Amino acid sequence: MPVHWFERLFRHRGVMWLLFIVNFLGTIYGYIWYGNQLEFTADNYPAWLLPFVPDSPTASLFFTLALLLLLYPPKGIKGTLLRELIEALAVVTSVKYGIWAVSIIFAGGYQGDTVSWKDWMLVVSHTGMAVEALIYARFFSFRRMLPLALFWAFANDMVDYSKGVFPWLPDVLEDNVNEVQYFTIGLTFLSTAAAWLCGRRYRKA
Repeated sequence: MPVHWFERLFRHRGVMWLLFIVNFLGTIYGYIWYGNQLEFTADNYPAWLLPFVPDSPTASLFFTLALLLLLYPPKGIKGTLLRELIEALAVVTSVKYGIWAVSIIFAGGYQGDTVSWKDWMLVVSHTGMAVEALIYARFFSFRRMLPLALFWAFANDMVDYSKGVFPWLPDVLEDNVNEVQYFTIGLTFLSTAAAWLCGRRYRKA
């Protein structure tokens, strides 16, 4: 019986390079998708709020970097700590915003918003974000950096909903911002717990 076939598949460099390319292109597309909101934010809010606007593309950026560092592990304690921080942010934010985007699309559809082919494309891509993060969590060693990832994700929530720079919602959900805020904060803690459960304690030599 084949041993560790799952690990051999997802640790195969060809598979990792394929996922790297897909996530890299998806990250670029995600930032383009947020172009209008970034422009609006730049015109109407302080510039320091701009990094808090494109949540999903930043999550996929973290995961893309985590894959690159898995392919080419850095040396030295500083490189290792940076790698673990990126891995922690990659898993927590990818799970969080993967679930968030799908939930918001379906919540909007439930309240009467039209679910277009672009929305279905986002459902597939964001589901993939969450799934791939949970798969690769077992290959990452990031547990000691989870508190920092949790802090970042929670701080992002606070900035998003206190400053009004959360991702634009379907019109039908504009009167449900408070519920969306509580849901988002809940996802922060849920995704951190999922990262802890799926991540492994030690990286193999």
